[in-house]
Amino acid sequence: MSAPQELLWALIGLLLTIAGTFLEAHIPNFPWNWSQQGIHTQSLGVTYQIGAVLLVGCMGGKNAAALSQIAYLVLGLTPWFPIFSHGGGLQYLQEPTFGYLLAFIPGAWVCGWLAFKTPPRLESLAFSCVCGLLAIHFVGLVYLALTHSLSLANGDAIAFWQAAGKYSFTPFPKQLIIGCAIAVISFFMRKIMFY
Repeated sequence: MSAPQELLWALIGLLLTIAGTFLEAHIPNFPWNWSQQGIHTQSLGVTYQIGAVLLVGCMGGKNAAALSQIAYLVLGLTPWFPIFSHGGGLQYLQEPTFGYLLAFIPGAWVCGWLAFKTPPRLESLAFSCVCGLLAIHFVGLVYLALTHSLSLANGDAIAFWQAAGKYSFTPFPKQLIIGCAIAVISFFMRKIMFY
């Protein structure tokens, strides 16, 4: 992929990550119920932010994905762009969820690296999304453990395992659903775009 294409995907990834931060993910009810109940959506309880991170990895590659998330963090840590879910600025470093935001960089890179290792197949794109998601949660948990062990955490004074359950173990299955949807979307988009 050429440098201009990578920069374009990095910009797209940045904009999608910002927008995805504030959009709650929903799924429709099962198709076999549509004739009796109609189409209804149900909230997953997570946002599309993870989907944006994984999408730019699957579509733009490792460099574009990492660059988009570095730009997202830099913008969010400035006091002028409160683009994180609870604002922004340097004080956000003490938020228990900051480790997950920081983890977007390696998670996006891993997803993008794996997505372009083989020709696009649905299985390989799904695998890259799962690996990117696992990288995000691993780094997020490490950051969470460090802030708890050094007593740097801001806000709730909850135990590490409660925080890990709240920020990793509970949202992970829901984010996995989003990752699977991103794999399908990326598969068709890459076929349409011939890469």
